[in-house]
Amino acid sequence: MRSPAIFHPVLLLAIAAGLSSAHALTQEELVARLQAAGYSQVSDIKSTAEGTTAKAMKNGKPARLVVDSGGQIKEQK
Repeated sequence: MRSPAIFHPVLLLAIAAGLSSAHALTQEELVARLQAAGYSQVSDIKSTAEGTTAKAMKNGKPARLVVDSGGQIKEQK
């Protein structure tokens, strides 16, 4: 049985829409996401093998952050 020609492009678009990647965010979008999570003074943003790293402040304390490919924000110790 042959799939309709429209199926493959629609499938690819659906897959692409479901992928939320920190690497796909612009720097402004990343800063906005971190600020929405309660961080301020976001600086030193770098792309690394583990994700996008940044320095920021939260509740008056410095934090080192990693935003992974799924968009999850994690504080480094």
